[in-house]
Amino acid sequence: MALIVHKYGGTSMGSTERIRNVAKRVAKWARAGHQMIVVPSAMSGETNRLLGLAKELASGTPDDDHNRELDMLAATGEQASSALLAIALQSEGLQAVSYAGWQVQVKTDSAFTKARIESIDDERVRADLDAGKVVVITGFQGVDDAGNITTLGRGGSDTSAVAIAAAMKANECLIYTDVDGVYTTDPRVEPDARRLATVSFEEMLEMASLGSKVLQIRSVEFAGKYKVPLRVLSSFTPWDIDINEEAKSGTLITFEEDENMEQAVVSGIAFNRDEAKISVLGVPDKPGIAYHILGAIADANIEVDVIIQNLSKDGRTDFSFTVHRNDYAKAVDLLKTKVLPTLGAADIVGDTKICKVSIVGIGMRSHVGVASKMFRVLSEEGINIQMISTSEIKTSVVIDEKYMELAVRALHKAFDLDQPAS
Repeated sequence: MALIVHKYGGTSMGSTERIRNVAKRVAKWARAGHQMIVVPSAMSGETNRLLGLAKELASGTPDDDHNRELDMLAATGEQASSALLAIALQSEGLQAVSYAGWQVQVKTDSAFTKARIESIDDERVRADLDAGKVVVITGFQGVDDAGNITTLGRGGSDTSAVAIAAAMKANECLIYTDVDGVYTTDPRVEPDARRLATVSFEEMLEMASLGSKVLQIRSVEFAGKYKVPLRVLSSFTPWDIDINEEAKSGTLITFEEDENMEQAVVSGIAFNRDEAKISVLGVPDKPGIAYHILGAIADANIEVDVIIQNLSKDGRTDFSFTVHRNDYAKAVDLLKTKVLPTLGAADIVGDTKICKVSIVGIGMRSHVGVASKMFRVLSEEGINIQMISTSEIKTSVVIDEKYMELAVRALHKAFDLDQPAS
C-alpha cells in the first residue's frame, strides 16, 4: 500500500461529468489499496469569472486590502470543486472528506495573490487516511499567521499538491493534466516531438523557467527540494485504464542518479515568445554601471533575463538585457525618465519582436561542442543570434521572433530528438 497524491487541473474538473470521471479514477486507486489525497483546481474558467467580477467593482490602484479580498474570493473556486469531488467520491461508495487550505493549515506568508508555503500541518489528514478516508484538499491556497486566506498565484495547485506530498512523505505525486506528459518540445511547433518517459528535476526546472507550460516552476522547485517523485500524465485517458499501465504512463520527473534516465545529450527544446530586448547605448564604461541600470529595473519589480555588455570602445559600451514583454514599456519609460538623465548614455533602443530558444539536457555537462553545434545549425538556417546565455545544462539564444519555429524544428532534428530513446 502506498500513499499517493493526485492533482487535477481545471479542465479535468470542468463539468459534473468530468468530476464524476475523476472520482471513478480516484476510487480505482483507493480500491487497489492505496491511501489517497486529491488536490483539485477550480472548475475551468471559474477563477477568471470570479476575478472578472472583482475587476468590475474595483476602483483605484490595488493595495493589500484589495488583494486580501481577491484571495478570499478566488479561494472559493477550489473550495467548490473540492466539495463536489468529495460528494462524487461518496457516490462511489467511498468515505471522503474535503478541506480548505486553512482547515488543514497550509501555512503561508502574507503576500496576498502570490503567497509562498511555509509549513503544512499533516496531523488531521493522517488521522483521516488511517480511518480509511479519501482526503480532498483545496489547491492554490493557504492561511497566514493572522488567519487570512491566501492564494499562491496562477498554477498554484501544482505547488499545493507537491507541498502536501512532501509534508506527507507520499510515495508519488501524480499531476493529471490535459497533456500526456513532457515532450522534447511543443508538438504544435514540431509534430515529431516525442514524449519523454523520464526527465530529471534539473532539466524540468530549466524547461519550466524557459517557457515550457507543463508545470508551474515553483512546484518543480518544491519537488526537487524535498525529493518528491512527480509524474505528469493525462486526465483524458479512460478512467478504467489498467492501474498498472496508468502508474507507468506519462513522464516521471526524477533524480539524475536514476539509472533508468534517458541518456540523451539534449533532452528538450524550450522557447519563449514573451520576451523583449532593451539596449542602453553609449554608456560610460566604469564600475557600477550595470547596477545603476539594473538596480532601477529591479526596484520596479521588473525581472531581467539575458544580459550582455559589449566590449568598451573609447570609454563607452552598449548594455543590453531582456525583460518580459508586458514589462517592456514600463522599463523603457523608467530608463528614459530616471536613469538616462543621470547616466550620460547616448540612447535607448528596444525590440519587442524577439524570442528565446533554449536547448536543455544534463548530458551537456559531459559533452563538449553542444553549444557550437547549436550555433552552427542556426547559422545554416540563416538565423542571426542576438544574445547568448548559458548554464551547466542549458544554452539559450535570443533571435528574431519570426524564426522561432524554424529554429525549434532545426534544433530538434539536429539533436535527434525525433528519434526514440535508446
